[in-house]
Amino acid sequence: MDNESNAVASRQSLEQILKTAPELQDQATLDGLSDLITKAAPLVQGRRLHNIVDLLAATSDVIEMADDAMVQKLMALYEDGIGSAWAISNALRYASAQAAYDETPPTIWQSLRRLSKDEDARRGISMAINLAAEFGRQSRAASGPMPED
Repeated sequence: MDNESNAVASRQSLEQILKTAPELQDQATLDGLSDLITKAAPLVQGRRLHNIVDLLAATSDVIEMADDAMVQKLMALYEDGIGSAWAISNALRYASAQAAYDETPPTIWQSLRRLSKDEDARRGISMAINLAAEFGRQSRAASGPMPED
């Protein structure tokens, strides 16, 4: 009976608060609360509000964990990603402009002859071959047996 009397007392005190709070005597406030409750009811009934609370808790945990070293690492990762995207975009734009500048595209043999004389082009092909080799190595490692814990 003690729990029931506490619940009734807290309910009465909540009712008293609702009746005596000056903020809740304003009709616009009551209309706004009514609209909010109407919109939040499906979230509460479907237990989806729990997901929002969990998301807020996870965000709070990330903020608490974010020390200066973590922020610096994330900033460096972001800068590297943006820098790489910028470099690739510029290279593609420059190569496209050069290809558009030629009135007639070179033959395969002319391209191969130019390739054999151009050190940067050979370096680029070497980089592409090394990239393909690395993808192949990772593919082979990914399809291998999983190590035991």
